[in-house]
Amino acid sequence: MICVGTDLEMSKKAIELAEKYEGPPSPRQRRGYGRASIWATVGCHPNELIKELQIADVKSRGDHVPFRDYEELAKHPKVVAIGETGLDYYRTPEKEKQEKQKEFFQQFLELAVGTKKPAVIHCRNAYDDLISLLNAKRYPLNAVIHSFTGSFELARKFLDLDLYLGLNGIITFPPSHKAMEGQTPTDLEETVTNIPLNRILIETDAPYLAPVPHRGKRNEPLYVEFVARRIAEIKKVSFEEVVEKTRENTKKLFKLG
Repeated sequence: MICVGTDLEMSKKAIELAEKYEGPPSPRQRRGYGRASIWATVGCHPNELIKELQIADVKSRGDHVPFRDYEELAKHPKVVAIGETGLDYYRTPEKEKQEKQKEFFQQFLELAVGTKKPAVIHCRNAYDDLISLLNAKRYPLNAVIHSFTGSFELARKFLDLDLYLGLNGIITFPPSHKAMEGQTPTDLEETVTNIPLNRILIETDAPYLAPVPHRGKRNEPLYVEFVARRIAEIKKVSFEEVVEKTRENTKKLFKLG
């Protein structure tokens, strides 16, 4: 499992959790017994950015000092990615704050490139800016677009950049409820059908976005099974093939094993 940091404190907690579960699982653990391995990411969700900058100002440390804390955390051997980071204009309509998001996001992308670790990218109501930024910078970047719910036309733009797309419980929702709040509804079945299986990752976004049949309840990592089964159903392949390929994708992107 990969525990995702969404601000400085949560990134520290993700590392603390990962430290408790060292090393690859033994054959006994792979059969479902004992402890599984956990890794961590460090990053700041765009909706948490302003809060972190305000904390820094209170401490008279300056806007960019918190980023140095992330740089230190990124050196930890159990940290396998930078993020969750990105752009979110749904809850941040103010242009000034959007510019601050872009500035901070680019720092995280540069950290990912500098540490040779992939990025976990959040994007909501900001796809045009995200794609423009990635194309303009031409980062030699490995990344996954987290909780992707867009059209295949949009997916193709990320696939052209050799990025992965993260799918979660949203793909199990009834058609009229599939889009995230504030986004245009899309035909996710068409999107999932056309995304190559070797570019898909499965995620939970726990404790949110629990898949059917647990929708509305607290999400759990165990529920990735339902996401995998829905992908298999849509793509008309076996559940085992989805499990094997998405696990392979995860190990490749995050350099596990």
